[in-house]
Amino acid sequence: MAETALNNQITDSLEAQNAKALKKLKKRQKKRGDIEKAHVKKSKGKHINSSLGGDIAIGILLILLGLFMIFPLYYSIIQSLKPISELFVFPPKLYVLQPTSENYSNLFKVAGNLWVPFSRYVFNSVFVTIVITIMHVFVVCCCAYCLSKCRFPGYYALNQLIVVSMLFTSTATWIMQFVVMAKLGMINSYWALILPNVATSMGLYLMRQNMSTINDAVIDAAKVDGAGAFRTCWQVVIPNQKPAIATLIIFVFQGAWNIQGGALVYKEDLKTLPTIMTQLAASGIARQGIIYASAVVLMIPPLVIFLIAQSNVMETMANSGMKD
Repeated sequence: MAETALNNQITDSLEAQNAKALKKLKKRQKKRGDIEKAHVKKSKGKHINSSLGGDIAIGILLILLGLFMIFPLYYSIIQSLKPISELFVFPPKLYVLQPTSENYSNLFKVAGNLWVPFSRYVFNSVFVTIVITIMHVFVVCCCAYCLSKCRFPGYYALNQLIVVSMLFTSTATWIMQFVVMAKLGMINSYWALILPNVATSMGLYLMRQNMSTINDAVIDAAKVDGAGAFRTCWQVVIPNQKPAIATLIIFVFQGAWNIQGGALVYKEDLKTLPTIMTQLAASGIARQGIIYASAVVLMIPPLVIFLIAQSNVMETMANSGMKD
């Protein structure tokens, strides 16, 4: 009986302490909620830049930047709708007096009379763009995982080398690319267009920076579960990098779609759509309208890809400098 009474007394004491602690916790939560409400109420009516004038100045600046960025697209569309009589008016007008679709009809009419069917050029561009995009994403993701989450001799020097390589444009490597492709016997083949664009310093740097935000504890947990490096990369890290991959796809798709081949491809049936568009537009003054029409046509696919993935681009840019 004495033992039962002692147990009941202890139980009552613990329940009283728990009730008291719970009461304090509720009081603290209520106080915190009141403070947050006060902060919200206090912040209402405030401006982003602490003043109405600052907000107006920022708004005007953003509008001017937006107009500046959209102007080339607007100008290309307007010029493509002008008849030949309005294309050479000086000073050039930013509107159309007599809009016409003649430039687009002439573009496809001339393209339809080529020795190689126009559909062949479309196929070449689509095929090369898709293959480059898929291979680029695969290679860059694997390399970025190794550079961000693996430690090996020369790790720091290799990362610095990638940063330095971003200072050079692709033009500086054209001669070396031609020599390598010629030695490998890949001139006049799809590989001459695909291999030089399988990986870029910009894409690798972008993915490496985003993968470095993954907590190392997640990688260690995967290793404890028996996952290898390849499995950890594609089943643990990559699923958390969808916004960055979408951003990478936009950049890669745009670059691959505009590939012309240069000195690497001479066969007519292997040339891409931008190449033939450039050749058609360079035929003389009478085809100046075709230049703008071809520019608008070539802008459509990258623009569609960007509109589809723009939310992921904004998320990637917002989180690019954050770390756990």
